[in-house]
Amino acid sequence: QVQLVESGGGLVQPGGSLRLSCAASGSTVSANAMAWYRQAPGKKRELVAAIASGGSTNYADSVKGRFTISRDNAKNTVYLQMNSLKPEDTAAYYCFVDRGLRGYWGQGTQVTVSS
Repeated sequence: QVQLVESGGGLVQPGGSLRLSCAASGSTVSANAMAWYRQAPGKKRELVAAIASGGSTNYADSVKGRFTISRDNAKNTVYLQMNSLKPEDTAAYYCFVDRGLRGYWGQGTQVTVSS
């Protein structure tokens, strides 16, 4: 079992920045791929960014050049640095870990981009 707890969400003005954190407990996740997803009201959950155990990353086209995913295996934590935020980035952001046989989700953290 893995528990994931996200933090760092909040209200930010357009053009601002936020850093999301996802702390894993119950088991080490250093050997697992991890990802951030988001879901806006009335829309499907979508992949934002993913990072493999070896550190390779991929991003949704909509966030390339603005968001950066990283991980600290010593802290069992994955981060999402979000810069140049836009109103369309407003959503609940969820952390996900792929454990092979199953995946685990965090409870989500709300990001609202508004002036």
